[in-house]
Amino acid sequence: MSDDPTRVQEFFGARAADWDGKFPDDGPAYAVAVAELGLHPGDRVLDAGCGTGRALPPLREAVGPAGTVVGADLTPQMLAEAVRAGRDRAGALLLTDVGRLPLRDGCLDAVFGAGLISHLADPPANLRELARVTRPGGRLALFHPVGRAALAARHGRQLTPDDLRAESNLRPLLAGSGWELTSYADEDARFLALAVRAAPRA
Repeated sequence: MSDDPTRVQEFFGARAADWDGKFPDDGPAYAVAVAELGLHPGDRVLDAGCGTGRALPPLREAVGPAGTVVGADLTPQMLAEAVRAGRDRAGALLLTDVGRLPLRDGCLDAVFGAGLISHLADPPANLRELARVTRPGGRLALFHPVGRAALAARHGRQLTPDDLRAESNLRPLLAGSGWELTSYADEDARFLALAVRAAPRA
């Protein structure tokens, strides 16, 4: 299920220019997912694997002018599309691997990841990295604008027991990576898993 960074860059780089046009109706679903993340004015939030930056405007709206919004993505073409769409005005863009973030420990209040988990090279290690940069009690949202079954059908695949987004797989994966799953929704119209950064073990 996981991907190495070069394959991720090739996959998304080839699709960047048409990405937003393929999914023109996803904006409201992003806004609802961001609202459920429970951000406050002044919060510091990362959009991990931000792609063309569709989550950046609602994230900026949630944290206000005093907050910090950062979008991180591995694919230059995706970030170029974010700039072309003007979404860089909502947050700073970083060309980086979310598995090796140039951010200090505990500097974030929340992380938002849309369509992220199936493209992580090393999900346990990468989720630990997201936990590293998030303060204890901070929040994580793993989102997709369609549910697992609908996404599998879109790609002509069956759901398999090893799907990382299945609750039975995701809960222990998160728990082993510094997160506690607090909410899980897998519906036709969306997938949204919310987690809280656990306090580091003494």
